[in-house]
Amino acid sequence: MTRHPGLREQVKAIVFDLDGTLYQEERLGEEVNQSAVLYVADLKGVSAAQAQALLEATRAADGAAGTLSHAVMTLGGTLQELHRRFAADCHPERLLKPDRRVRELLQLLSTRFRLHLYTNNNRDLSARIMTQIDVNGLLDRVFTIEDYWIPKPDRRIVEDILSKISCRPQETLFVGDRYRIDLAVPESLGCHVFEMKSTEELLTLADLVH
Repeated sequence: MTRHPGLREQVKAIVFDLDGTLYQEERLGEEVNQSAVLYVADLKGVSAAQAQALLEATRAADGAAGTLSHAVMTLGGTLQELHRRFAADCHPERLLKPDRRVRELLQLLSTRFRLHLYTNNNRDLSARIMTQIDVNGLLDRVFTIEDYWIPKPDRRIVEDILSKISCRPQETLFVGDRYRIDLAVPESLGCHVFEMKSTEELLTLADLVH
C-alpha cells in the first residue's frame, strides 16, 4: 500500500479474493487439486499420477495464466463439470474455522468502504467457505466463476465488476494473495492493489480506517 499515497481518501470500494486471502488452509487447496486431478484422469483415461503430471506441465506452459481452471480447459475439460466436482469433493466444513480477527477487520472496513468479493470459486463452495469463516453478511456483492464462466485473470470481467459496483478504477482496491492472477489486471486498469501472503498482512488493512 505504500505505493499509493492518499489511498484512504481515494478508495470507495475494496474487492477481495477469497481462497488464500480471507483464509489460508492448504488442505482445502489439496482437495481442490485432487478433485481436478481425478477429473483429468477420467477425461484422459490415465492414472491419477499421470493426470497430475499433465496438469503440472500444462500449467507451467501457460505462464501467467497458468491456473488450475485454464489447465483443465486446455486438457479438454469444462469449467462447469470441474466446479460440479469441486462442490462435491471439497469439504470446508471439516477444515475451516472462523478467525474472529478477519471478521472484525471486515466489519471495521465496512464502516468506510463498500466490500465485495471476486473469486474463481463456484457459488456453492464459496458460500460454504464464507459460512465456515464467518464472513457472511459482510460483503455487498459476491462475484464467482458462475457469473461469467471465465476464470481469472480476465480484463473484461474486471471492467464489468467495476461497472456493476459503480466505481472507477482509482476508487477501487483489489486484495489478493496471487499478483499475476488476482491483481495484475486490476492494476493495469488503474486500480489500487494489495498483495498479501498471510492473515497478519491482511490485517494491516485496518490502517485504512485507523
